[in-house]
Amino acid sequence: MKKLILLIILATFGWRTAHAQLVAVSTEATTDLLMMPNVGFELVTGERTTFGISAFFASKPWGKDVKIVGVQPEYRYFFSGRPMHSFFVGAGALGVSYDITWKGKVYDGMAFGIGATFGYVFNITHRLNIDCHAGFGAVVYRHKEYFVNDNYDLDYSIGGVERTNANGYALLPTRIGVSVSYILK
Repeated sequence: MKKLILLIILATFGWRTAHAQLVAVSTEATTDLLMMPNVGFELVTGERTTFGISAFFASKPWGKDVKIVGVQPEYRYFFSGRPMHSFFVGAGALGVSYDITWKGKVYDGMAFGIGATFGYVFNITHRLNIDCHAGFGAVVYRHKEYFVNDNYDLDYSIGGVERTNANGYALLPTRIGVSVSYILK
């Protein structure tokens, strides 16, 4: 996972030169309301493009037995002729590790995905932006799925090694929300 993120960053900066040296830090207001804090960084990579990466986590939001850690890199193209302004489309990825207990079942695993994003960035002040976006993509998952009272170590292991017993893919929303961004430089 770390190598994939590093490869994406190096590829982005290797083929494009940053013209305007703009860097923004952001937070996703919608996931903050869901008690899933996150932080993101976005860097201008060209006259109409940016590369961003955001990380999020949740640990027992609203007292529910949920643990999630994830990262989302994204490359954006802005139609307005300047980055971090007006309409954009983007291509992004998703990597998530989760351990969720929901309605008597445990889901413990990982998911990876790719997708497309579209949205609009409102410039509130010279340095403050509001970013409304939505994204859709394919997500591949592998996890251990069992009932709370099961003894997973004995019931689902093969030769003493735990195995995932559920995997597949789904077409899902990968990003939906409203971000607040502050341009640092």
